[in-house]
Amino acid sequence: MEIRHSTKEDIPFIMKLYENARQFMKEHGNPNQWGPTNWPPEELIRSDIANGNSYVCICGEETVGTFFYFQGKDIEPTYRTIEDGAWLDDSPYGAVHRLAGSSSVRGIGSFCLEWAFRQSGGHLRIDTHGDNLVMQKLLKKCGFVHCGTIYVEEDIYPRLAYEKVGTLQ
Repeated sequence: MEIRHSTKEDIPFIMKLYENARQFMKEHGNPNQWGPTNWPPEELIRSDIANGNSYVCICGEETVGTFFYFQGKDIEPTYRTIEDGAWLDDSPYGAVHRLAGSSSVRGIGSFCLEWAFRQSGGHLRIDTHGDNLVMQKLLKKCGFVHCGTIYVEEDIYPRLAYEKVGTLQ
């Protein structure tokens, strides 16, 4: 597998991955994270691509995953306030959002998160819906620590905030 920046030509594949992810989440007890708002909208994906923050995961000739990634200091406004806990590290970090993968290949989520961790220099943050047990299991497997609760602007549901800090190997 490899990661590259998304292009406008990838939009149909990306939107199909998100459609499939919404259905998967619904079938696995998580209908509210992206379902009610048909999240994410295509306009947001177009903006992510234009800003250089949208990525796809490629396996052979097939687009099998997508995610949003960026890095810096205090880059995510919704991460500035965390309840019922605290972040592990206050240094600049990378953030991953909107991770979705195809069911055709195993290990896409882990591969994308490890790529982002390396890009971030060993400091990565991510959040997920409390009902997204599949993502919570993946984050634990990949060495993330649950740090508390944050709130996003897209909906009323709290998100579990996770962080991974470490040295690169």
